[in-house]
Amino acid sequence: MGNFAAFETKMIASGMGDAVIRAFRRNYEALLRNETGMIPEETISPAEGLVSSEEIASTGAADAALLSQAVVIKLNGGLGTGMGLRGPKSLLSVRDGVNFLDLMVRQIVDLRKSSGANVRLLLMNSFSTSEDTLAHLEKYRAQALADASEVEMMQNQIPKIDAATFLPVEWPADPDQEWCPPGHGDLYPALVGSGWLDRLLAEGVKYAFVSNSDNLGAILDPAILDYFAKSNAPFLMEVTRRTAADRKGGHLAVRKADGRLLLREVAQCPQVNMDAFQDIDRHRYFNTNSLWLRLDLLKEQLAADSGVLPLPMIRNNKTVDPRDKKSTAVVQLESAMGAAIECFEGAAAIDVPRSRFAPVKTTGDLLALRSDAYEVLDDGQVRLTASRNGVPPVILLSDEYKLVDQIEALGVPGLIGCDTLKVSGPIRFAPGVVIEGKVEFANTSAEPKTVQPGVYKDQVVNL
Repeated sequence: MGNFAAFETKMIASGMGDAVIRAFRRNYEALLRNETGMIPEETISPAEGLVSSEEIASTGAADAALLSQAVVIKLNGGLGTGMGLRGPKSLLSVRDGVNFLDLMVRQIVDLRKSSGANVRLLLMNSFSTSEDTLAHLEKYRAQALADASEVEMMQNQIPKIDAATFLPVEWPADPDQEWCPPGHGDLYPALVGSGWLDRLLAEGVKYAFVSNSDNLGAILDPAILDYFAKSNAPFLMEVTRRTAADRKGGHLAVRKADGRLLLREVAQCPQVNMDAFQDIDRHRYFNTNSLWLRLDLLKEQLAADSGVLPLPMIRNNKTVDPRDKKSTAVVQLESAMGAAIECFEGAAAIDVPRSRFAPVKTTGDLLALRSDAYEVLDDGQVRLTASRNGVPPVILLSDEYKLVDQIEALGVPGLIGCDTLKVSGPIRFAPGVVIEGKVEFANTSAEPKTVQPGVYKDQVVNL
């Protein structure tokens, strides 16, 4: 069963390079071996004794010479399709017509201005996001942030696998559906295959800070850069404390066999160990997907691993047309960039405050981000208001609000003192609505109802 030559031929024909082909081959062979990637509880210990970013903040900011050796890499390959968007998620408005991409640029420009260093920005775009992203960046040509040759690294694409034959799936009705993104573990093959790894090193860039484009809390912190540079670690992961809301998310741990840090996702946890997995006092840290890489040591490690980091394979069972559940069943293979922490001797993690983790995955997240629970700083960073002590409000919206355009008419209430807001049915918040504690609004009719101005605290409101 299976025939990798068919995949290799297809990938070469579409212009895929050697690095991504080798990475895909490694995962494909793991699939044929039916590897599960399970990490039993008895093989790991909790991660403890991590350095806190608050401890190093007083050691002094990085100087211009160090910042000039840094590149900020933003993963910008995602479309906001789950939120009803037709274009890049990074072009979604956050406040007053300013979008994620604008704030990313503002962060880089502020760093350049305050330090005098030419901090680099590199966007890992996909075939779906490249055109719209570059068009939006035209307005930053004066800041030398518009040319694809200077700011873009393309994400690879890999074939979907026919679940019955384990051959490349064929879908003549829409051949584009025969391909899928390889997950953000593609960062490493993309750096190599695009030539960017060698180019950055040749231009004196030694340190990379990598984060998701929808995480506006992830800004290059000169103090962390300084710490990372002095540590001589090849890889540093930003982690933060798990809360009850993170019980099902992956966590950091230490492998007993060799003492290396690793990530364990829920799909890698045996069912018998699920209680331990969800124990946030035992396994206290989760990956924010913000990483620091020593590019010269990454190149050395890639050479030692025959050009492919041995990242755990992630199997996703889908249909070739995701909108047609009756279309051909396929397997999509992915890898996660954070999983590379186990590939490096001496890799480390740093405990950062929740303020550095503010991703937008749902319309509820977006509503919170647009409220007074968050503040947008002049340097482009977005963070929770200090009075929230690092805990974001939990926003639960009914299906009427799954798409971005559906929350535009909802209005934005004051959420600075909100613990949980639940909205069911068609409602509108009038200006001046303030939510405190745990509040639920319910409208069982089809006719939209308006929530009048005022303070609502720890109550259920039936409209």
